[in-house]
This record gives sequence, C-alpha cells and structure tokens, in this order.
Amino acid sequence: MDDIETARLILRRLPPDAIDAGLSGDREAVERHLHAKVPTDLIEDPVVLQFAKARLAEDPAYLPWSVRALILKASGEMVGHIRFHTRPDPDYLRCYAANAVEFGYVVFAAHRRHRYAREAVDGLMLWAEREHAISRFVVTIAPANLPSLQLAARSGFRKIGQHVDPVDGVEAIYLRGARDVRPRTAAASRRWP
Repeated sequence: MDDIETARLILRRLPPDAIDAGLSGDREAVERHLHAKVPTDLIEDPVVLQFAKARLAEDPAYLPWSVRALILKASGEMVGHIRFHTRPDPDYLRCYAANAVEFGYVVFAAHRRHRYAREAVDGLMLWAEREHAISRFVVTIAPANLPSLQLAARSGFRKIGQHVDPVDGVEAIYLRGARDVRPRTAAASRRWP
C-alpha cells in the first residue's frame, strides 16, 4: 500500500473500489479495502467520495493525490480523511503560486481535539515534499472555522487572498512555502475545485 505514516496515524489512500463501495453505502466493503474500522460518518456525508470519483474519472493520474483515510495505529479506526484537490500546479492556483497544490481535511466529530488534523497535515505535506518535491501548499478556510484557521497559522500558512466558493461561500486562501507571492483576491467566477 501507499501509506503515509505519522506518530499515531496511517494515511491510507482509498482505492477506487473503496470509493465506489462507500458511494453505494457498503461500509463493510470500505473496511475490507482499508483494513480499518470505518464509522458511518464517511457513508452519511459522501462528498469527499463523490469528489474523488469525479476527479479520478477526469484524470486517472490524480490517484496518488486522492483521498486518504486517517487511521489510528492503536485501534485501526478511521477518524477522518485528507486529500489534495488536484495534482500539483493546477491552472487555478498559478496566479497565487506556481507548482502549488491545495488540500483539505476532515476529522470526524467524535475524534476532534486530539490534534489528528495537525498530524495528518504535517504528514501529507512531508510526503509531497519528499516524494514529489512540492514545497507550496494551499488551504481555503471559511472565516468562521476557527480551529482550521489556528491550524493554518501554526503550520506556517499565511493569507494571500479570498474567493467565493459556490457551495461554501467566502473562503480565505492561505499559502505555505511562498516568500515572493503577493496577496490577491480571486474573482468570484474563478473555477475553484
């Protein structure tokens, strides 16, 4: 498997068969593919699975960058997920930073406040740096999402702009790893995955 390991977590990529199983509501099949206990959270809110399926359909080379389960080493339980939105250097990010990649994450409600998000974010960025020489990372965060804003600040991200997401509304754009990038505001019509 293409696992990323941190002190307490295994970041395990969901293979396409697991994505399909999750979208069909077959949690047991997802567990078999991941070799982990999967909570109903993943099935009840399948947005990340829908995104992964659509992105893989349009770009099969996206697979290494696709969604990964956050699995506790100690218990084998899935506590959330993390993913890159695209492969590195997509068109929509070039006006902010060349050769950057955007990612997002979710820690399920029952497992928050244990610093799993920070550990997963650090592990994911380290993997991208070591395996693919990526050093610029983007996250978009709603202004009311205080925990993610704090995580971004602690992880060295700085605000470089904002955009209007058609689903989530106004989001600030944060970048890590760019010293010479000037802040700017994205047009509301810019295609943001």
